[in-house]
Amino acid sequence: MSITAPQGFRAAGVTAGLKASGKPDVALVVNDGPSKAAAAVFTSNRVAAAPVHWSREVVKDGRVDAVILNSGGANACTGPQGFQNTHTTAEKTAEVLGVSATDVVVCSTGLIGEQLPMEKILAGIGSATAALAADGGPAAATAIMTTDSVSKQAVFTGTAADGTQFTIGGMAKGAGMLAPGLATMLVVLTTDADVPPDVLDAELRNATRLTFDRADSDGCMSTNDTVVLLASGASGAAPSAADFGAGLTQVCAELARKLIGDAEGASHDIAIRTFNAASERDAEVVSRAVARSNLFKTAIFGKDPNWGRVLSAVGTTDAAFEPDQLNVSMNGVQICRNGSIGDDRNLVDLEPREVLVEIDLQAGTAEATILTNDLTHDYVHENSAYSS
Repeated sequence: MSITAPQGFRAAGVTAGLKASGKPDVALVVNDGPSKAAAAVFTSNRVAAAPVHWSREVVKDGRVDAVILNSGGANACTGPQGFQNTHTTAEKTAEVLGVSATDVVVCSTGLIGEQLPMEKILAGIGSATAALAADGGPAAATAIMTTDSVSKQAVFTGTAADGTQFTIGGMAKGAGMLAPGLATMLVVLTTDADVPPDVLDAELRNATRLTFDRADSDGCMSTNDTVVLLASGASGAAPSAADFGAGLTQVCAELARKLIGDAEGASHDIAIRTFNAASERDAEVVSRAVARSNLFKTAIFGKDPNWGRVLSAVGTTDAAFEPDQLNVSMNGVQICRNGSIGDDRNLVDLEPREVLVEIDLQAGTAEATILTNDLTHDYVHENSAYSS
């Protein structure tokens, strides 16, 4: 049941008419408590959408009662009217739920540069409120989809030191503009664990650093990225920060993999692991450089194990390594050894959807993995036709 698997949450997803397709486009998630603790992280894009500006203020006190989300329009680059529309959305949600507007997070996703049809949004909020249910998580996950082909949900159940159980649920949307800080994604995470806001914030930031920030589909950063975490405390479990953080990271990692797995037009899911690096930062920089190489990504689309394109991307970074000590493997075949020719590249099988590229810097002990996908004709077509 994704976000409604933890106790203390209700959710809904309804059709308000924002999408020409007639598919669901308004979602509502409500924390019934007893705790209303929350934390969130947002896009680092300086051109941030109106809902991001609003929601950043909402979460500052560590309390969130509800999250209202719409697909079918990003409400980004829409000026003062766009911000007023976000404010109005929060106020309407607060009114029907009997809470404060300053405790309502607002999220939007869709085309940038158009005002939202507020009469449809406001009616949708009423419909979503009426549809709220303890098993409404899947409907909410469907309502936030844009170019996604499937909804993304994940659940984790853990045990605190005293034996009490807690659950973490999550839903995400995103299929393009996936790059760090965070991605073109909206993510709602819920837990019935009793965790204070400061711990939620610290563990959420660590989890996103290791997961969503390392999902890099196409190097493009959205204006609307929001990852919000709500804790109801309804289970009575009070796990340690470490135990809670481990479960949260697991949920975020599963959602990140699903985001990459549904990337627009992709035919390969690629994990780029850089290891034996001088630092984690070096490993991440190297993996990301390869992930953002269009030459590399098109080679994988063509099922060509072109390790030269990997090395050329590695060479653009400031990571510590010696060029004549680089090793590269694809799907278990070491095709580059000590910066030169390795095993026969024809031994590499790139027919499967999953591709593992491993880069050995021979410069230390640190490692990091970036998730990406290939660059295909379908990606170009889908994004050329998106606004229509």
